[in-house]
Amino acid sequence: MAQDDNSGAELAAADSSHAAHESDASPGTALIVQDAFENPGFPAHRPRVTDENPQREKRAQRTVYTLFYLSIVGSLWAVAAYMLFPMESNNAGDVRLNNLFFGLGAALALLALGIGIVHWGKSVMQDVELVDERHAIGGTPETQAAAVKVFTDADRESGFTRRSVIRNSLIAAIVVFPLPAVVAFRGLAPQDQLPVPLLSHTMWSKGTRLTLDPSGAPIKAADVTIGSAFHVIPEGLTDLEHGKLDEKAKAAVLLMRLEPGDLNELPERKDWSYDGIVAYSKICTHVGCPVALYEQHTHHLLCPCHQSQFDVSNHCEVIFGPAKRPLPQLPIAVDDEGYLIAQSDFTEPVGPSFWERH
Repeated sequence: MAQDDNSGAELAAADSSHAAHESDASPGTALIVQDAFENPGFPAHRPRVTDENPQREKRAQRTVYTLFYLSIVGSLWAVAAYMLFPMESNNAGDVRLNNLFFGLGAALALLALGIGIVHWGKSVMQDVELVDERHAIGGTPETQAAAVKVFTDADRESGFTRRSVIRNSLIAAIVVFPLPAVVAFRGLAPQDQLPVPLLSHTMWSKGTRLTLDPSGAPIKAADVTIGSAFHVIPEGLTDLEHGKLDEKAKAAVLLMRLEPGDLNELPERKDWSYDGIVAYSKICTHVGCPVALYEQHTHHLLCPCHQSQFDVSNHCEVIFGPAKRPLPQLPIAVDDEGYLIAQSDFTEPVGPSFWERH
C-alpha cells in the first residue's frame, strides 16, 4: 500500500481487474485513489438584494446607464482636451497638459464603460448557476435550435432588448469610445494636410549638410573614422521653431564608416557612399523604434525594441527579427569644403513598412 506524501491518502496499485477495465488508460493512471470524494454540487442559492428589492433593482439600473453616459462624457472630454491643449509648440509643459487631460478623459471613458458592464452583469442580469456539459461537436438541426435558444435565453436573462435605456446607453458609449483614438492618431499630422505625403518626404534634399545630433555641427568626412557611428540630423533642423520633433522623427540618420572593401553595395547605389562612409535611416522598418546600437566588428545594427538586426555591409538588409525590409539609405557625397552632404532625400519612405504600400 503506497501513500501520497502530500495528502496522506492511501494509494493502491491497479490490480488485474482494473487493468482489464482500464486497458485504454494512459500509463500515468497506474495508481488509484481509494478515498475519492463525491461532487458536492452547487451551494445553496443566495438571492441578491436586487432580486428581493425592486427599488434596489431600479437603483442598479440607474447606476448602470449612468456609468455608460459617464463613459460618453469621458470620450467627448478626451476629444475636447486634445483640441484645447495643443502640442504643436513642442513645449514640454503643453505636452504634459495634453497628455494629462487627454489621458484622464480616455481613462474615465474606459473605466466607466467597464464598471458599468460588470455592474450590469452582477446586479441586473438574472442570477443563475449552471453546468456547461461537454458534448460532441455537431451541427444537427437540434444543435442549431439549441444555439438559437441560448441567445434567446441570454437576451431574456440580461434584459438587453427589454431594458432599452441600458441598451441604448451601452451602444452609445461603445460608439463614442473610439473617437479619442481617432482624433489622437489623426492629430499626428497637420489638420490641413494629408499624412501619407508628409511621411513620404523628409528635410533631406540635395546639398543639405549632415550635422551632429543634437548640436547641429556639420561633419567632415575626415572626422569619421573606421568603426565609428554618428547620430545625424539635417542642417537647419535645430533652427526650426515649429514641428522640430516631427521632422527629426523622420530625418534621423546613423552615419558609419567601414573599410571600403567590406561594403557589398548594390550596383545602382555605388555612388551613394563616400570612401566607406554610409548613411542609413535611424527609424526601424518594423514599428518605427530608433535603431541606435551599432556593432563595429560585425557591422550590424540592432533595434532594441524587438531585436531586428540589419547588416550595414550588405545595404542594411534584415538578418534577424520582425522587420520586413532594409533601412532606407541616404545618398551622400562631399562638398568643396570636405563636409558630408546629402545627394537627395530618401528614395523610399522611412519607418514602418506600412507606409511603403502608399
